[in-house]
Amino acid sequence: MGVADRVFTRIGAGDNLVQGASTFMVEMNEAANILNNSTEKSLIIIDELGRGTSTYDGISIAWSCLEYIAGDPRHCRCLFATHFFELIELEEKFPNIKNFNAAVKEWQGKLHFLHKIEKGPADRSYGIHVAELAGIPPSAVARAREIMKELENKHIRTDKTSAAPQLSFFDDGRYEGIIKKIKNADTDNMKPVAALTLLDEMKTELGLPEKDGHGGKTEK
Repeated sequence: MGVADRVFTRIGAGDNLVQGASTFMVEMNEAANILNNSTEKSLIIIDELGRGTSTYDGISIAWSCLEYIAGDPRHCRCLFATHFFELIELEEKFPNIKNFNAAVKEWQGKLHFLHKIEKGPADRSYGIHVAELAGIPPSAVARAREIMKELENKHIRTDKTSAAPQLSFFDDGRYEGIIKKIKNADTDNMKPVAALTLLDEMKTELGLPEKDGHGGKTEK
């Protein structure tokens, strides 16, 4: 691995009661120190960055920090451990990022740690297996598996819904006249009365009700 001038780590976290900093603030302070002070000869070790906040916030922070390190011209060495599967996509974006995983093997319904590192991302998370090994009550483990399936199914349904094509306002031929008026409007030199007139014309084309002089609505 070679000689390093400094070794930076982000392993574990805890509240700093003296400074009044939460666990997450301590985590962010440590990450900021790494990103701001590492050099081309530094070795960075980061473990589970972003775990002290909500899932999406955590993924976003971990993703952006890893991108920052990978794209930094200092090109320092970095070991970045995470359980956020979304981050494995960065290997395709940055040639200097390589995915590795801690090898495990399932046999007769049991999880066995092989204590070696293999190339490639992990195929899935084994958190519930570890909870079972740690002695979490069987009923709680079974319930965890049920909840995980429910969340996975919900995620699949959400993905299918979000993948549906969205209709664009500007793809509808009915609005070509309005679009043309907007493009041709000289907004820099247009007087307020002219702007209101143009707005009324567009509302009429859209079939929207106009307001009467007393603030009410009139239908055409």
